[in-house]
Amino acid sequence: MNGAEVKRLSRLVFLGTGTSQGVPIIGCDCETCTSSDPRDKRLRTSVALESSSSRVVIDTGPDFRAQMLREGIRQLDAVVYTHEHKDHLAGMDDVRPFNYLQKCAMTLHASDRVEEALRRDFYYAFDEFKHGGVPDVQVSRVEDHQPFEAGGMHWHPLPIMHGKLPIHGFRVDNVAYITDASHISDETMSQLHGLEVLVLNALRPQPHYSHFSLPEALEVADRIGAKRTYFTHLSHLLGPHEKAEASLPEGIRLAHDGLTLVREEGMWTEVPSPWTNLVP
Repeated sequence: MNGAEVKRLSRLVFLGTGTSQGVPIIGCDCETCTSSDPRDKRLRTSVALESSSSRVVIDTGPDFRAQMLREGIRQLDAVVYTHEHKDHLAGMDDVRPFNYLQKCAMTLHASDRVEEALRRDFYYAFDEFKHGGVPDVQVSRVEDHQPFEAGGMHWHPLPIMHGKLPIHGFRVDNVAYITDASHISDETMSQLHGLEVLVLNALRPQPHYSHFSLPEALEVADRIGAKRTYFTHLSHLLGPHEKAEASLPEGIRLAHDGLTLVREEGMWTEVPSPWTNLVP
């Protein structure tokens, strides 16, 4: 850390809460995909974490541009990546408007594997003699258990497993964000005590080789014991939002796109996005 005062996390916005295909899925006519409930319209999973004067986005999936436009975001201090899969990476090119608005490079906090994928998929942004109109970015390395600063906030990388792939969740203040996990080690679990808010993936009711199922996510949430838990990275197989959430225990909710959490006087409260107020 550079000695500057660390900014406190004060706002979390669920930019997207869907799985890799989003919800609805192309060509599917199941009850979830044909639902008229706006909470069942899920873009690819991402969140924005904000202090009083800064904003950091976790992951830039294929819907990054749409998410920035929907939320009216014009200022972005950094991007932090969980892992290199396309549903978490593919929208990086759309940091270009922020380069123009802010007149500076965008810092991408990434593991060595994520940096390799960025350099492969967006090679033109890393060329020595790049032409105009490409993303202006700089990569800052994320290492297991090595805290770093992004947006003036203090971030703790949380090593987790996504099937056989090692990836990262993150803790900022008393909030932890974990998506695409299928296993959390005891060492990482020890860093999740005293959470006010836990965001955790819960793909579907049935087991999956690289994601927590709903029963597994409920078990992990119970072990961690956060005051509030929100499930994300949700597939259409979980069922319509209203029905699926009705089965959850107290203190555990399904996140939905646009849902915003605000910390006021040390307490986290929900502020539903105006565009989701059309719930039937």
